[in-house]
Amino acid sequence: MKKHLAPQQRRFWGKVILVGVLAGLLGGGAALGINSAISTYRNYATTKVPAGSSKSGGTSVSKNKASLTNETTKAYNATKNAVVSVINKQATSSSDSLYGNVTGGSTSSSSGSLETASEGSGVIYKKSGNVAYVVTNNHVVSGSSEIQVILSNGKTVDAQIVGTDETTDLAVLKINAANVTTVATFGNSNDIAAGQDVIAIGSPMGSEYANTVTKGIISATKRTVKASDSSVATTVIQTDAAINSGNSGGPLVNMAGQVIGINSMKLASSTDGTSVEGMGFSIPSNEVVRVINQLIKNGKITRPTLGVSLLDLSDVSSSQQQSVLNLPTSVTKGVVVMKVESGYPAANAGLQQYDVITAINGKKVSDAGDLKTVLYKYKVGDTVTLTYYRDGSKKTAKVELNKEASSSTTTSSSSSDDATSAE
Repeated sequence: MKKHLAPQQRRFWGKVILVGVLAGLLGGGAALGINSAISTYRNYATTKVPAGSSKSGGTSVSKNKASLTNETTKAYNATKNAVVSVINKQATSSSDSLYGNVTGGSTSSSSGSLETASEGSGVIYKKSGNVAYVVTNNHVVSGSSEIQVILSNGKTVDAQIVGTDETTDLAVLKINAANVTTVATFGNSNDIAAGQDVIAIGSPMGSEYANTVTKGIISATKRTVKASDSSVATTVIQTDAAINSGNSGGPLVNMAGQVIGINSMKLASSTDGTSVEGMGFSIPSNEVVRVINQLIKNGKITRPTLGVSLLDLSDVSSSQQQSVLNLPTSVTKGVVVMKVESGYPAANAGLQQYDVITAINGKKVSDAGDLKTVLYKYKVGDTVTLTYYRDGSKKTAKVELNKEASSSTTTSSSSSDDATSAE
């Protein structure tokens, strides 16, 4: 005989069936996006249950009293739409034989396809007609076969390299300006202070995390560092704002929303292998502007050269310092002139082989890297005073820097011709 359920029982079993259906949907959601389902459920549980309900344990969410717009968010909002991801695409290579794969032999050949080799950041700083200009790091675009830029709205556009400078690690790209709505402005990097709040914006670990913002302070306004692949020391801004792989080329921004530096590198560990946190470095905006103006104008940076080949004095034995160079024992640092190029500034000033340069305009130089660092602060056309030793005697010479550095000459102060320029 068919049993009839009372209305109260029917309601009970109806709820049981409904719960079973919901459980089936949530179970299926594991394959379709369980994280979304969990997020939605948590949101419902914490915001929809009436306050004071026994089911909620008597706890509820109060209205957020914190301001959603402060100095930091204003600075971020002023700049974020000018920050881009920069994609370095390079030709892939494939090996023709197992032997090549195992030994690393020269049997590989290009497959013709392009793949993403690395990702970095950049900032749009200028818009002129149909063209917009992006500044980034040279190492972000180095070795590329093709460059793409992902705008803040997610649109991907092709980019062309206007010019690069390996010495300062800067590069300028140009893109179609059709979808560019915001350009960043530069602040004076001479007008900053240690302890000042700053933010870094970029794509740490790649474009998946585009427009990530981190906050910190300026740890030091002027710090002299030397990149591991460069002999030239540079003066940079030190910050403890988190900078990770992929942030390279992105802006360091003050609380007025102005770009005061381009993030370039971080110190990950000390020479003894000790892990380091919170030590990032940015190229000061004044140096950035000087370089990118030259890159747009000339496509390269023009730097002076002495026209000499050099050897660090530290690489010369003590006995040879005395017997060959006739140096006073008090002279322990400097650079030895090994060859002088005819027609170049050093030759015109009378420098000779085995002269030992110890200073430029009173600034001491300890090695060839120091000499480049000091020399690159001057322009072609400037005149500097070299201090040097010859046969034990200290001498000085006025040198007119009337030649620019070129990779085709054997000069200690030469920079590659694909380096780029400023005003």
